[in-house]
Parts: sequence; C-alpha cells; structure tokens
Amino acid sequence: MNNQQITANNKRSAVLTLIGIAVMLLLTLTKVVPSSSIAGYSVFVGIAFFFIIEAVSKTPNDESGLRFNTIVEDIKKPNVTAWMLLPSVTGIVTILVGTQLFSGEFVAHVMGRTSSILSFDKTALLIGQIIIAAFGEEIAYRGFFLGKGMKKYPFWFCAVVSSLAFAAGHIATGDVGIIIYDIANVFIDSLIFSVIYHKSGNCVISTFSHILGNTISLVAVFLFF
Repeated sequence: MNNQQITANNKRSAVLTLIGIAVMLLLTLTKVVPSSSIAGYSVFVGIAFFFIIEAVSKTPNDESGLRFNTIVEDIKKPNVTAWMLLPSVTGIVTILVGTQLFSGEFVAHVMGRTSSILSFDKTALLIGQIIIAAFGEEIAYRGFFLGKGMKKYPFWFCAVVSSLAFAAGHIATGDVGIIIYDIANVFIDSLIFSVIYHKSGNCVISTFSHILGNTISLVAVFLFF
C-alpha cells in the first residue's frame, strides 16, 4: 500500500469515526427520558463502526484494538494488572457506601436497571449475559469510541467524553440522589477501563476487568444484600 492510499484510508477512517461517535452520542442523549431503551443501541453502533473502520483502514492485527493473540503480553504491560483489579474494589466500595447512604434502595435500583438484560434466576445464562454485555460495551466504548477517537484527539479528552456517554447510557428512573450516585460510579469505572485500554492497547484486557468487576459485585449482592 502506497502513501497516497494510506492517507486516503486514514481520512476515511477519521470521517467514519466522527460519524460513529456522533451517532452514539445522539442515541445516548435519548436518555433524557430515563425509561428510553434506544440508547442501548449505541453499543451496536460502536461495535459496527469498530469493525468497519478496522476494515477500511486495513489495520494490521498487531495494531488492532481487539487482539486475542497478545493477551498474555498485554496483561504483563506495566501496571495493567493493578488497574484490571481496581473495578472489583470500586464495585464493592460502591455497594457498601450506597447501602449506607440509601439503605437497600441502592441495590434495588442497580438490580432494576440491569434486570432487562440479565437473568438473575438462571446462573448459566447470567454468566453468558455478563460476558457478552461487557465484551460488547468494551468494543464499542473502548475499542471504537476511545481507541479510534484517540487517533484525532488526546487520550483524556476521549476518555472523559466516552465515559460520560457510557455513564449516561446507564441512567434509569428512580430517586435523583441514587441515580446521581450510581451514574457517578459508572463514570469512574469507565475511566478505569479507559486507562486499562490505553495501557494495554487491547479491549480484550479491559473486558476481562469489566467482567471481573461486574461478577464480584453481583456475587457480593447475592451473598450479603
């Protein structure tokens, strides 16, 4: 591929990235009506644009934001493991503090907003749903929104904007104080996943962290709340 073709591909990728991010943000804005379910489609948009841009830019496998063959090497990168474990800690702290502030209403709120996509009464299905949901969100928000956005804008700008969108997509109806507390913690976790992606360059690694954090939080809820 000559330089002219590379430049053309990069321009097309940049335009597609902006279009994809704009669509994701517009879908997320529908959460001004908390009961709206349209915002959830932003994940599918992000996944689609990730693979479209990878194809258009002819991204080499070792430069892709989604790699399975370098998992071990990526986990071993400086500080990646510590950051991967952090959402598990923040998840427990969020539940403990939320229970102190709002009693059982906080856990009820979180379970309520996730009940539409998670089958809490079927363990095997629940595990699969947690994995699929986390993987899809990481491809969309870290692999695409953050990873592709970083090719044009600074990391922290992309991390904050993508995390605001990610958090907004989790808004559910309920007590205003609980909603603010819940979304603030989702935003913080999203920033952590962003750092993991930035350090590892691989959304498979942030997916592992996402799955672990969600699983430990759910187990804690089932056992102690």
